Amino acid sequence: MVNTITKQDLLVVWDENIKKYHAEANFLQSSFWCLTNEAVGHKAIALDFDAGKCAALCIIKAARRGRYLEVPGGPLIDWSDKNSVAEMMGELKKAAKANKCAFVRLRPQLLNTSGNLKLLKNLGLKPSPMHLHAEHTVIIDLKKSENELLGDMRRQTRYEVRRAEKLKLKVDSLSADNKHFKELLDEFYKTQQQTASRQHFIPPSKKDLEAECGAFGKNASLYVARTEEGEPVAYGLILKYGKEADYFEAASTDLNRKLPGAYALLWQAMKDLKAEGYERFNLWGIAPAGQPNHRYAKVTTFKTGFGGEIVNFVPAHDLVISKVKYLPDLLIETARKHHRHLG
Repeated sequence: MVNTITKQDLLVVWDENIKKYHAEANFLQSSFWCLTNEAVGHKAIALDFDAGKCAALCIIKAARRGRYLEVPGGPLIDWSDKNSVAEMMGELKKAAKANKCAFVRLRPQLLNTSGNLKLLKNLGLKPSPMHLHAEHTVIIDLKKSENELLGDMRRQTRYEVRRAEKLKLKVDSLSADNKHFKELLDEFYKTQQQTASRQHFIPPSKKDLEAECGAFGKNASLYVARTEEGEPVAYGLILKYGKEADYFEAASTDLNRKLPGAYALLWQAMKDLKAEGYERFNLWGIAPAGQPNHRYAKVTTFKTGFGGEIVNFVPAHDLVISKVKYLPDLLIETARKHHRHLG
């Protein structure tokens, strides 16, 4: 029996089940992400059956070219259980049809292996023309000691971390439920707009940032690294859920070109998250191997320098509901993928 969870139940039942049964989950399948999307105008559907052992937070995205059902970081199921998988696919198809969606786009927490790709293909899924949330990333094991974490770093990264200490760079953070958070978020937003202009990427809107931080509250922390004189160098927004924390957004000033602000920020965040009991730190997005023109290529060297494991999840896959409505989306997104160097 499938239950459609209400918003009120989500805050208790949904998160309890996810944390109980799905250690692999991150914020993309959280009640916080549901509320974030609702705050910016997207309808969210949470499918839950077998007492929470099978779950899928679905977001209805209404693009100009058509509607589709997005399942980021999910669905969360035992992929070796054929009956559960079949039931989940059936429920996703029902939800998509009921909401007049042309297709379902999902990207589960499955490693990119030939076996997993074959599994998805056998379910009738086809590779999506676009990525969906950090398919290639670096994940740091926070269960290690601080000395082990330092030892895992690339020599140059460790040097920059220590140089930051010698330069007396100061790293502070505020959670989104702090009464002074709004001023820091405004500061971050302005800096990220400048960073995006410099580095040629599309930043989130102020509405999106406010929705994320409003929904996550104490589970969203905004870090800032400053000089001894108080000048900002680098910023990072970290979202936390379950056993994982994610380095979701970043920004920097011109000072970061000559000062190791981003290094100081990530090292402080790693120590804080470890102390808070999080087991892994997802640095959220690197370029796939062998793609020097990928839009994440410039940050890949920086992120991989902190050690950790390079993780490649299966790429996003689409379950086509209406071939006629899906074709325009396929053509547009394929062209956009090549134009934006997305892999």
